[in-house]
Amino acid sequence: MIPRGYISTYIRRAAISLLLLVAAQGASAQLKFFSIQKDSIPLFRGFAVSFDLVGLAQMQLSDNGQYEAALRVNLHDEWFPIVEAGIGKARHNDDPVTGISYNTTAPYFRIGIDRNLLRKKHGPYRLYAGLRYAFTSYKVDLARDVFPDPVWQWDTSFGVKGEPCSQHWLEVGMGVDAKIFGPLHLGWSVRYKLRLAHNDGIIGRTWYVPGFGKAGGSRLGGTFNVIIDI
Repeated sequence: MIPRGYISTYIRRAAISLLLLVAAQGASAQLKFFSIQKDSIPLFRGFAVSFDLVGLAQMQLSDNGQYEAALRVNLHDEWFPIVEAGIGKARHNDDPVTGISYNTTAPYFRIGIDRNLLRKKHGPYRLYAGLRYAFTSYKVDLARDVFPDPVWQWDTSFGVKGEPCSQHWLEVGMGVDAKIFGPLHLGWSVRYKLRLAHNDGIIGRTWYVPGFGKAGGSRLGGTFNVIIDI
């Protein structure tokens, strides 16, 4: 009969070996994910600039939107570090529920990276998964036109001008782009935006955050990009 102590020691050693094996496999998988495919194509493949048409359409069709452009680096047609910048605007007048008017215009910035998930990295099509960190610092004008006081019935109003606010958030997204001809590509992406930290000043809750959209803890967004290789 095998002593109980030997059985316990054997099980403990087997468990430790299994954990080490799983950790090694996990590290190997992570290294494989972050590796760059080896072939005759050079690492640096140039830059690209892009312009988003969704925000531009929003500016024309609604009371908020943004002008946005991006600069990205092409590493082996697989990894794409990117910087995005834009100006977000909102002019929301006479809210149907509160009667409040809201106005802001401010820049915003994102920095992140995309990875081409297709097996054939150097073809005319790309499928991306990407991550962004984003930040904006903006000022808000808030006003309520004259209305009767609910108790005393005299005319009253209120307003805030130039109230400083800020927000940090993350964006996780998927996207595609396709080469049309020459250096021209067209592409679109879907983004999930998650607020990390925010400061709404004395307002309590701003109606719109430049680059993020209407205020809240999270939002879905998207882009449609005209991309030019340079």
